[in-house]
Amino acid sequence: MAEMTKQEMAEIIEELEEKRARATELITVYIPAGQNLYTVIDQLEAEKSTAKNIKSPSTRKNVGSALDKITRGLREYKKTPEKGLAVFCGNVSKVEGQQDLQFWAVEPLVPLNTRMYRCDKEFILDPLKEMLEVAEVFGLLVMDRKEATIGLLKGKSIEALQKMTSGVPSKVRAGGQSSQRFHRITEGLTKEFYKRIADEMKKIFFGMPKLKGIIVGGPIPTKDEFLEGDYLTTQLREKVIGKIDVGDSSESGLRELVVKSQNLLANHERTLEKKEIEKFLQNLGANPEKTLLGEKDVKKALEVGAVDTLFLSEKLGKLKIKELTRLANNIGSEVKVISIEITEGEQFNNMGGIGAILRFVI
Repeated sequence: MAEMTKQEMAEIIEELEEKRARATELITVYIPAGQNLYTVIDQLEAEKSTAKNIKSPSTRKNVGSALDKITRGLREYKKTPEKGLAVFCGNVSKVEGQQDLQFWAVEPLVPLNTRMYRCDKEFILDPLKEMLEVAEVFGLLVMDRKEATIGLLKGKSIEALQKMTSGVPSKVRAGGQSSQRFHRITEGLTKEFYKRIADEMKKIFFGMPKLKGIIVGGPIPTKDEFLEGDYLTTQLREKVIGKIDVGDSSESGLRELVVKSQNLLANHERTLEKKEIEKFLQNLGANPEKTLLGEKDVKKALEVGAVDTLFLSEKLGKLKIKELTRLANNIGSEVKVISIEITEGEQFNNMGGIGAILRFVI
């Protein structure tokens, strides 16, 4: 089968989650990458003998039929797929006494390391769900002496987690205060603010298993004072992968920080997606004969096998994405589902959300 996208995996999980049985007769089989397929088939054949001891005649029949269907399905593979295989089978009929035996075989997004055989009233889906979770996150901090915002970059979304203010007075000091005394007060308040920022970062980021790194943004003296001072713990300081000049310390500053951190995030999902849609938009202007925009023209190109890369906005909806992805898979086209969480993605969606780069001019 063609390599599965995250969107397709999510749809299959959603479909399987809805399936329920009256007894423990829905079978889940996980075959890890590298596992000998015929060893698994032999084990399932042995389970057929065990299933004959089930007291309920209907459950015994349904489990036996499911095991038969699974072993037949597995024999169609010459070997275990490169990333492993997840198999689901059982009677999913909603009418008591009737049999609706269905079978799903899923080649996962990443190599499967789980080995499982389970009979239950529902399918076991946790190993597949884990594959959809964001593999890594980046901590974000934008700050100056007055304000700080701590956030996370998760996949393509930026989430503000904590906003803080320092209480440091402006440069115009109260009457009667000497310059030196005013300076001591502001410096003391600033250091206290840096300590509070570091404490909040420790609460949020310390022990976060998927934290890939931390990026700090702010004016040149402020962020340097913070990073060079003895504020962050050693573990968090080691997580800092870059510091960027940013003028905004509010939530919008987090977005500015991510935009200016493209080199640091070169392999990150948000950056890769941004590059993909930028490539499409550039082609649309520079090479319009081999770049299409709009459902009618793109469908025609898919039907004649001309599409090299299909671009779809996530806002199109599941049915439309599924329909066009199926056509693309039939001709071996690459499919890029573009979120609207990046500016270029929103722009693409406003242009109709369906585009293609062609293999040849039609």
